Amino acid sequence: MRSSEFGLAAMYRILKKSGAPRVSDESADELRRVVEDLAARIARNAVDLSAHAGRRTVRADDVKMASRPFRA
Repeated sequence: MRSSEFGLAAMYRILKKSGAPRVSDESADELRRVVEDLAARIARNAVDLSAHAGRRTVRADDVKMASRPFRA
């Protein structure tokens, strides 16, 4: 089993706060996998944007810009 950056309890809370009356273990685990994948893609894009701007530091604006294609 692979280590996770996000806690499973946080996924339960997100699903519950979104209105789920009950949350299965599988749904919380799947949400964690999806969120981690999405976060990794955004992070890679933000790093690319900061490098393109000639910076080594990733700024909040880089993350915001990198997340635009993924926002609903």
